[in-house]
Amino acid sequence: MAHTWSPEQYLRYGDERARPFLDLTARLGAGSPRRVVDLGAGPGTLTRLLAERWPEAEVLAVDSSPEMIARAAEIPGLTAVHADLRTWEPPGEVDVLVSNAALQWVDGHLELLPRLAGMLAPGGRLAMQVPGNFEEPSHTIRRELAAEEPYAPHVQGIASPASHDAATYLRALQQAGLEVDAWETTYLHVLHGPDPVFDWVAGTGARPTLQALPEDLRPRFEEEFKARLRRAYPDDGHGVVLPFRRVFAVGRRG
Repeated sequence: MAHTWSPEQYLRYGDERARPFLDLTARLGAGSPRRVVDLGAGPGTLTRLLAERWPEAEVLAVDSSPEMIARAAEIPGLTAVHADLRTWEPPGEVDVLVSNAALQWVDGHLELLPRLAGMLAPGGRLAMQVPGNFEEPSHTIRRELAAEEPYAPHVQGIASPASHDAATYLRALQQAGLEVDAWETTYLHVLHGPDPVFDWVAGTGARPTLQALPEDLRPRFEEEFKARLRRAYPDDGHGVVLPFRRVFAVGRRG
């Protein structure tokens, strides 16, 4: 079941969403790459940092969302490409290939990693990051509520993100011929507002569920979802703490 993306909703917590990207790309040792690719670039706001870091490189922002790629096309220094990362082919060998918080939306994405590794030039780098928080209340509450009546019949077959642990990605990329460094980090995001966790997930993991519901049911679902999230993530007067585990891997083609 297809769903659309809202750059505005996604960027409501732009600073928090940027932190894993910055930590990931800080581990890239590429000197002067000629071609840099961001697979699943979204609105291109983070891809722009790659263009600023390597101003002489060709920097491609690839995304399957028309709404997101239209925003990326407005950023100087980027070549915006509307394509599915599962099937997209680069115009030539890639020196730096980044995929930040995108592969979790691709079913069986471990099987995709050898193809991505094969895009690299000798000495090229592949850097990936995926969320690893799908068993946290922000996700389990949504799944439990969506399985209840009257919502369940409307959310069959929706996109459902998933990921693996760092060791699994390390082995998969090693088997694809790369030298690999992999790690995990849990960020503690302090969010403010009446329903900040709902606002966060509404821009990402909960979006397919919300869009699948008919208009007469969506408000009722949202109110119950918000109430359960407030109980799971209380505000003690200093903001709501949202623990967010992220999984990273950086590989180099020898």
